[in-house]
Formats: sequence, C-alpha cells, structure tokens
Amino acid sequence: QVQLVESGGGLVQAGGSLRLSCIASGSIFTIDAMGWYRQAPGKQRELVATISSGGSPNYTASVKGRFTISRDNAKNTVYLQMNSLKPEDTAVYYCNAFIQGSDYYFMDYWGKGTLVTVSS
Repeated sequence: QVQLVESGGGLVQAGGSLRLSCIASGSIFTIDAMGWYRQAPGKQRELVATISSGGSPNYTASVKGRFTISRDNAKNTVYLQMNSLKPEDTAVYYCNAFIQGSDYYFMDYWGKGTLVTVSS
C-alpha cells in the first residue's frame, strides 16, 4: 500500500512564501512523475507543476517564475517552493505521483491535500 502525505500549508500574506512537501511511503518500487495540483473553492482541480523522474519541471503559466518544483528521489519526496504568493493562489494543494509498486504495476496516487490561504 502506498501513501502520499503533504505538509507545509498555512496562512500567509500576499507576497510571502511557503514550501510544501509531499512524502511517498509504502510498498514502492520506483516513482515516475510527481506533481502538485490545486483546487480553489468552487473551481475544478488544476495542474500547478510536475517533475519527471529525471528532474525536468513543467509549470502552469500562472505560477511560472514564482513557484519551483523539486524532488529528492532518495527520500521519495517532492517539494513546491512558492514565492510571491497571491490571493488567487489560495487553494487546497494536492500531491500526485505515478508509482510502481512492489507488484510492479504503476498506479496514480494522490495525497489528501494541504490548505494554502493567501491573505491580501
């Protein structure tokens, strides 16, 4: 069984920074892409950033230049450094990972989310 657990959310003023972390644990053979999604109140879940197993990042346009995604493969962890936060970044942020389990099957896993609130 595989679990993703996010941490690092909270309340911050506009212009501030937060760093989200997500640790994958359980019966993991290997982890392919990892990423962060977010869902604001009344809106659909949207992609924020992804990072390949080799470390290549991809960002949605609204966060380019402000957010940085990174990963530590030795720790099965993905990070999201968020700078210059705006009120419109307020959302629940979800970690996602495409993981090959000990049974060698790949599956898509999600964390339960961490709330980020940016005040104006």
